[in-house]
Amino acid sequence: MTTAPAPDSATVSLVAARTKLPARGVGSVIALLTDGNTVPFVARYRKEATGGLDEVAIGAIEEGLKAVQALQKRRGAILEAIRKQGQLTPDLERRLRGATDLRALEDLYLPYKRKRTTRAAAARAHGLGPLAQRILDQPRDGHPSTEARRFVRDKVPDVMAALAGARDIAAEEIAEQVAVRARVRELTKAHGRLRSKAIKKATQGQRTPFEDYYDVEQPLGRIPGHRYLAIERGETEGVLRVGVEINPERMAGEIERAVNLNPRSPWAGELRAAVADGYKRLLKPSIDKELRGSLREWAAEQAATVFAANLKDLLLTAPFGLRAVVGIDPGFRSGCKCAAIDATGKLLDHTVVDPHTSADPSRASDTLVSFVRRHRATAVAVGNGTAGRETLAFATSALTDAGLTDVIVVSVNEAGASVYSASEIAREEFGDLDLTVRGAISIGRRLQDPLSELVKVDPRSLGVGQYQHDIPEKLLAERLASGVAQCVNHVGVELNTASAPLLEHVSGIGPVLARRIVQRRDANGAFRSRRELLDVPGLGAKTFEQAAGFLRIRAAANPLDNSAVHPERYLLVSQIARDLGVSVGDLVGDPSLTATIDASRYLSGDVGEPTLRDILAELSQPGRDPRDAFEPPRFREGVNTVADLQEGMVLQGVVTNVTTFGAFVDVGVHQDGLVHVSQLADRFVRDPHEVVHAGQRVSVKVVSVDLERERVALSMKGSAEWA
Repeated sequence: MTTAPAPDSATVSLVAARTKLPARGVGSVIALLTDGNTVPFVARYRKEATGGLDEVAIGAIEEGLKAVQALQKRRGAILEAIRKQGQLTPDLERRLRGATDLRALEDLYLPYKRKRTTRAAAARAHGLGPLAQRILDQPRDGHPSTEARRFVRDKVPDVMAALAGARDIAAEEIAEQVAVRARVRELTKAHGRLRSKAIKKATQGQRTPFEDYYDVEQPLGRIPGHRYLAIERGETEGVLRVGVEINPERMAGEIERAVNLNPRSPWAGELRAAVADGYKRLLKPSIDKELRGSLREWAAEQAATVFAANLKDLLLTAPFGLRAVVGIDPGFRSGCKCAAIDATGKLLDHTVVDPHTSADPSRASDTLVSFVRRHRATAVAVGNGTAGRETLAFATSALTDAGLTDVIVVSVNEAGASVYSASEIAREEFGDLDLTVRGAISIGRRLQDPLSELVKVDPRSLGVGQYQHDIPEKLLAERLASGVAQCVNHVGVELNTASAPLLEHVSGIGPVLARRIVQRRDANGAFRSRRELLDVPGLGAKTFEQAAGFLRIRAAANPLDNSAVHPERYLLVSQIARDLGVSVGDLVGDPSLTATIDASRYLSGDVGEPTLRDILAELSQPGRDPRDAFEPPRFREGVNTVADLQEGMVLQGVVTNVTTFGAFVDVGVHQDGLVHVSQLADRFVRDPHEVVHAGQRVSVKVVSVDLERERVALSMKGSAEWA
């Protein structure tokens, strides 16, 4: 185990302040990450060093570190830029080095930025700086008009022009004062209201997705993230006009106090005019843009967090397990493509049945029953897209009539299956098969092991996002990749059956090494031990350290290779077994033996109680799948379309997506219904994720049905009484 270098204290302090986590743990995590360790590895195998911080906290530290590094890089660039101008005073340098966020840095830098030619710059070029300074100083002597006459010259034709130019300079200097900007920012955040209105030309006589926002006004600090993203989308598409409204007189009064306007000074009127102009022309547009940018970033972060949470719930859906199944990609006109796959997900055969348009439906039933029997399938997975409910009913009836009541028929969410079917991954696996057959294979595999199959699909195609098109691409990609990696490493991966797209998410591996692992497996046969990973070209000791604990080998000679015990602790487990007088093979998987172990005997410098607890739990139940037990959804018979729904109906459904405003539930009618956050429980719910998660089975009541807009409103209030 390598010793990571200690990070500098300033970085640790800034990251700790951002994340609100203990500085000691933050410092350890930063050192470990800087040393090339991954978040899953640190969370699982370095608990003593981090103080037991989980993946969420460690991920927050990683993001905080990136933000602090960006801050420090920007600080360096600003210091250098001002130094080159010859204007870097000791006081300014001290303030720049003391700034703890980008906004404070940029406010300090604003007066020194290169700007396009402004009205103030032109006025300075005309020599009006001293006159502007009189306005800013607010003396009790002199008179503006009298003093302005001294500045009348070629480019300044008269007194009015001189005073106007001086006010332009004063307005710009006021707008660039750090204290003034901070006060305007604070007041706008506290009292500003976001207003959106429909643009008549774009909305008259036609419907748009933004009708709920045609006339909306809400406090800037209280608008929900999803609503703001929707309003911005409407603005971008030219449907809405959006702005920030606040009382300008109140704001001007606050600025006047901030710049020490002296009502008794003969220059008070000039400063008052400069303040009003500076606020309207310079400060308000700048601060509004900045605050809306911050609001956009916050809303995008929130949306990305919701997306990642839903994705993790979806990926961790309970697996049916290693059993043979038949997957069906349903269809009306072209029939239903059926694919038989064995317990490992290998394609055995495929066929087509036509139960919906054929003149002889019994032929389709006979074909399906024969297909299921021939391949000894224990379940039939039916995609939930077009013709899904009808095909589900057909398959259920056919198998029941044939006496195959032990074969379950399950509706499977097929979101993204068509994307997978047309992907490079699918072409590599099944290049000679029709896209719909590939879809049937994917549907069957999703039932067997959702995690292994869904990692092959772009997460944005899985239908669990919230305004994902409004989230910055880089942010979304990072959050989703992190979410997928957490799930894969949480469950663990069988080294000898995993696909390259699954292996690439294992801690430390990545796409290139994943392909090399599969190539080595194809060329040399199954891996017999974790140590054989070191034979893979390019896979060195550091990568082995990061990855090994998350990989499983079922038939390995060393039973620890099929557990989450890290190879660095194999000697410790051997010592425990010797002390008990048994072999490692006898110890692994025997809870009665592990219960007799005195953990305190094995505490050492880098092995504390957290690591020992994990080792003992794994020895008791090696390779345990942490996902829930499989439970098939049960949709109500005779309810196949939105038109079949009636208010007051109580239905079983599956949560398909959770947003900040509620949850969408599939009740088997090809159109998910919405359970608004206010209808999720008999109590106040702040975050829908407190109550539901993607993939969860729930009972819902139909509140209303809008056939024209195909909207279904559902409720879970009182659901305990329906069970």
